[in-house]
Amino acid sequence: MRDLLDTAATDTATPIDGTDDQIALSAENVELPVIDLSGLHTGSQEDMAAVAKALGDAARTSGFFYIRNHGVDQGLIDAALAASREFHDQTRSYKMKYWSGFTTHHRGYVPFEENGSDFPKKINFNEAWDMSFEAPADHPDYLAGWRMTGPNIWPDLPGWKETISSYYDAIFGLGLKMLSALEFELGVESGTLIKYINNPTSQLRLLKYVENDMPASKDTVGIGAHSDFECFTILLQGGPGLQVLNADDYWMEAPPLPGTFIVNIGDIFETWSGGQYKSTQHRVTNIGRERYSMPLFFGLDYDAVVEPLPKFRTPETIEKYPPIKAGEHLMRMTVNAFRYMADAYAKGKIKLDYDVPDDNPFKRKAKQIDRTGVAAE
Repeated sequence: MRDLLDTAATDTATPIDGTDDQIALSAENVELPVIDLSGLHTGSQEDMAAVAKALGDAARTSGFFYIRNHGVDQGLIDAALAASREFHDQTRSYKMKYWSGFTTHHRGYVPFEENGSDFPKKINFNEAWDMSFEAPADHPDYLAGWRMTGPNIWPDLPGWKETISSYYDAIFGLGLKMLSALEFELGVESGTLIKYINNPTSQLRLLKYVENDMPASKDTVGIGAHSDFECFTILLQGGPGLQVLNADDYWMEAPPLPGTFIVNIGDIFETWSGGQYKSTQHRVTNIGRERYSMPLFFGLDYDAVVEPLPKFRTPETIEKYPPIKAGEHLMRMTVNAFRYMADAYAKGKIKLDYDVPDDNPFKRKAKQIDRTGVAAE
């Protein structure tokens, strides 16, 4: 599996028969932030402060960055990638035994036709296994239903649960260290943000992008353009195709770099920082080839109320970022992201006491790039 990542780093992200709306600036022409996290593991306050500054600088500008020397064992990464491939290599009938539509907290297998409520008009060519923080079956949010909290389910593959659980714990632990560093960078008291993480909605997705011969377009994608709804995302990607919206609102390629994860800031941190941190829109173009990735969406407890931190509150930020519950924002954005959820919501099986908007309020408008790779004026 290490070879998969090393090879992908030198591959091309050019989509098959791509249309103009899928063009992005080449990573060769744009400097991508690569942050060394060694200082988070030394126990030195000075080292941690230096890392925190680098994280904050990237969060305020590009909104995404690579991290290296992150402390997650490469052997565990390879084992998790192998486990993902093992599951996705199973028969369709086997995988459907674990269909996420059998749950009310979105656990298990997501076939590619479930991605988005407009299938087959719009196709996201990926399938996934979704799991999250292990909350007990008597947790109030699980008993309430449709709150993205509760126990995981597992395929009956030998050693699979142990491998993926170990990977989840390692990435989640890395997320806690990064959150502590960002608390420091924002100048708030230690524990101010971490106190919202007890039974969080932090989800790990084991994604497989499906081989196909469809052209790349706005209606045939790997995953359509979106921001992430949580604090930040820690992504391992096993091939080209990822594009991110940079600080100037142009799409640019974000290829995998060996030995790194890519991190993007989510909606929660943009809110906490009063817009100083940028929630990064991103997408995966349809490159037509098999591709694996594993994002962990580092989130908060469902009922955590999120608003600009006191030091960032102004009349403008208070108006732009009204208080939201982290879990309600997640559900607002998720209910139409999966066809089985959209159907349940339309039929009244999912009852929400808040509105579901047509679009994410954190969305930004991308600027056009021409086929020569030049940003259009």
